[in-house]
Amino acid sequence: MARTRQEEASFVLVPAATKALADTVAERLRDTIFSGQLAPGDRLREEQLAGALDVSRGPVRDALSQLEREGLVVRRRNRGAVVASLSRADLEEVFSLRLAIEPVVCTWAARHSDEDDWAEMQERIDAFAQLDTSTTLHEAAETDLQFHDVVYRASGHRRVLRLWHDLRPQVYIFMLARTYVQDADFAEIMVLSHAMLLAAIQNRDERLVRRVAVEHVETSYGRVLAGFEDLDGGAGVDAA
Repeated sequence: MARTRQEEASFVLVPAATKALADTVAERLRDTIFSGQLAPGDRLREEQLAGALDVSRGPVRDALSQLEREGLVVRRRNRGAVVASLSRADLEEVFSLRLAIEPVVCTWAARHSDEDDWAEMQERIDAFAQLDTSTTLHEAAETDLQFHDVVYRASGHRRVLRLWHDLRPQVYIFMLARTYVQDADFAEIMVLSHAMLLAAIQNRDERLVRRVAVEHVETSYGRVLAGFEDLDGGAGVDAA
């Protein structure tokens, strides 16, 4: 009996369980890098990682490929995969890309978002107000990026959302170089900056939202750059 096209395709499709396992491995490795337990230059041996995580090497290999796309891992000849060290050049590329896509995604959010999206954005802004000088850099960075996660989802722009998923981990690491968390008014600054974005999105003012988005990214870049240059003379930054 002849196989249907779907039956034939099933022989070459990756099982969903395998992909889900690779996503879990990638998340575990990503968190380990962010926590500083894996430092820039550390080798990532598939066999050792598979043993530590009690999985086969396949999901580990897929997870490393995902982290390589995110810029957290690099593959070097004769060394295999290693944890990346993000440089000043990486900083420039990441923020030039963010400067290009942020006005686009905020414009789309102004067109397509609804009251539920706005309420979720406001929840993130309210969370900023709860931060204080005891907040860690990791907590501040995650709170900041969660607001942008909502904006990207609310935009309905699927391709830019996928791009954000790959770019976000690098933005997160660079944000850890910020020093403004130690400022007494940093929570107030975060609330004001993101509230301006939300107001422009709610008003569906596309010209204003593009301008506010550009100013927001440029301000963020300036703060990150200031902190980045304080670390090893700007030679590189890691998640620790």
